[in-house]
Amino acid sequence: MKIAIIGLGLIGGSMAKAIKENTSHTVYGYDKNDTVEKKALLLGAIDEVLTDEILSQCDLTLIALYPQAAVDFIRKKQEIFKKSSIVLDCCGVKRIVCRQVEPIALKQGFVFIGGHPMAGLEHSGFDHAKKALFKDASMILTPTKGSIQDVEKVKDLFTAIGFTNIQIATPEEHDQMIAFTSQLAHVVSSAYIKSPAAMKHQGFSAGSYKDLTRVAKLNEDMWTELFLDNPEFLTEEIDGIARRLEEYSRAIKDRDAETLRALLKDGREKKAFIDGEIF
Repeated sequence: MKIAIIGLGLIGGSMAKAIKENTSHTVYGYDKNDTVEKKALLLGAIDEVLTDEILSQCDLTLIALYPQAAVDFIRKKQEIFKKSSIVLDCCGVKRIVCRQVEPIALKQGFVFIGGHPMAGLEHSGFDHAKKALFKDASMILTPTKGSIQDVEKVKDLFTAIGFTNIQIATPEEHDQMIAFTSQLAHVVSSAYIKSPAAMKHQGFSAGSYKDLTRVAKLNEDMWTELFLDNPEFLTEEIDGIARRLEEYSRAIKDRDAETLRALLKDGREKKAFIDGEIF
């Protein structure tokens, strides 16, 4: 296949490197920063810099941009995409992208599939892109139109570059679950690191501190857009964890050992059940 990758940051750059490493497909790349394009070319992450002429010949276009930028790019290039080719975005929210792009795809005769690679780092940019970033990761697909063969084609590609779980969901299911599994974690980490005690943690912290603070090193521009594109589901999760934390706070303030023990036991058992350790 001829594959176009739009945006050569952490995700797009890693996609390019992984495809070149693990498949025989030809990869064309575009980035708004031509220095990044040149570096990707020199490092062999792409075969050529993408042009509109080449885009019109591509069988698959992977768009690794922020949600609104992805929609804007598709809208701008809608008449250039090859008929019956597949356009797949890699955005962290799906409803806002799918709602705007699906009518365009139907009108122009290309296939649109929503996608979200569940892999990343606390760093961004092509310099941090890794060909093994997607090893053993999950790829979420939200196909609402197109054929089984189209979905199988992208599944085969993503499996070849390291994904071991391909999850199929509706855009709404995706956004609801991602509010819990990803977005809430970033909100909590960001809030947690703001404790005055964080300034004096050296020598008093170990793995639990590192685990809880890792994703506080976020890209505020990207995550602001992602959070505001998923407000209902995310605020529901934030309000829920705030209520649950209040239960712990109340039990500790009241020195209510029985309630506190029950809360901690319930959390431990839920974790074990979710992990498949108890049935």
